[in-house]
Amino acid sequence: MTDEATAMDTRPTKIMYVAEATAHGGRDGYVTSQDGQIELKVAMPPELGGDGNGTNPEQLFAAGYSTCFHNALILVGNRSGYDLTGSTVAAKVGIGPNKQRGYGLAVALSVSLPVLDPDIAAKLVDQAHEVCPYSNATRGNIDVTILLG
Repeated sequence: MTDEATAMDTRPTKIMYVAEATAHGGRDGYVTSQDGQIELKVAMPPELGGDGNGTNPEQLFAAGYSTCFHNALILVGNRSGYDLTGSTVAAKVGIGPNKQRGYGLAVALSVSLPVLDPDIAAKLVDQAHEVCPYSNATRGNIDVTILLG
C-alpha cells in the first residue's frame, strides 16, 4: 500500500445501505430504482443532440451531489454547534470530451450559508468536503469547484 493510500483511504469499512437502479435504453430510455421510488424518462439534452424530453445522468448526479454535500455540511455544522437554517447547496455538472477520447465531468458546488461568518462558513465547507461521500468518490477523478456565497 502506498503512503498516499494509507493517508487518505476513504473506502467504507462497513456498508450500511445499498441503492439499486437500473437503466433501460441508456440516454434515450428510462431509469428505475429497485424500491420503485424512481421511475424517470431519460433523454439526451439538446446540447448533446437530443430532444431534452427527460432527465439525464448529469442532472441526477447534480441532484445527488448537492443533496449529499448539503447533508455533510449540516452534519459538520451541527457537530460544531452552528445553526445552518436557510443554507443551500446547488450543483452544476458539466460533461465534455477528455484527452483519452472519452468523456469527463466537472462539478461546481455553490454553497450559501447566510447566517454564518464567512471564515466559519469556509471552515465548515472544507470539513464537509472531507466528509461527503460524493466528494470522497470524486476526489482526484474530476474537477470540483466550491463557491461560497
